[in-house]
Amino acid sequence: MTYFMGQDIEVFITTENTVSDDRYVTVTDAGVTTVESGSVTNTIFAGPLSGSLGFYDADDFGVPAVQNCTGLDVSIGAMDEDITYFGFRQVTKAEIKKETTVTLTRKKTDLVYDAIFNGVAGGSGVTTGGGRYGVSGSDFIESLQEPTKNHGYRLHVVLRDGTEVMSIPGCCVQSHTVTTAVDGSADETMEFMTYLTPSYGETPDQVALADSEL
Repeated sequence: MTYFMGQDIEVFITTENTVSDDRYVTVTDAGVTTVESGSVTNTIFAGPLSGSLGFYDADDFGVPAVQNCTGLDVSIGAMDEDITYFGFRQVTKAEIKKETTVTLTRKKTDLVYDAIFNGVAGGSGVTTGGGRYGVSGSDFIESLQEPTKNHGYRLHVVLRDGTEVMSIPGCCVQSHTVTTAVDGSADETMEFMTYLTPSYGETPDQVALADSEL
């Protein structure tokens, strides 16, 4: 497990959308999830996969950093299965798959995370729908849809000095909680989870996933 303070990192969220490379996942002021392209008018949750990290101009496919981030926790583990044999007391541990969980905490300032988690998964067209599982083309991915290389989001965790970037592909939203303190301030936490292997380097990994990586 690794914990980063918000002051030490910048976090960027992009889609895994390979069908249309100019699509943004956004949320209106009323809390409606949308898929936009070109000039974006709503609050951006996730930018294009190949977008320029740190740029806010949607006309240039910019991906803004997550605002008001106070902390980020990255946990990497493995899912095991117990195998027992008749006549033996010992239990064999067989690794089935690895999993990476990212817990992002920020000051609550809008309804974006609420809409992404609580919205109706799927929806219709480009105007409504939930956003837990990413987008394919102009449509939100439904919860019961078979995973493809467009499934989920990609998180880029960039150290402030720019020496290292962790790119975590195929992340789906797993949970969302809001904590309110007695002084009236509120924090919200969104948890992402993926079974794909993160990458590390001096530059972000924005190469589209291949079918063989699923």
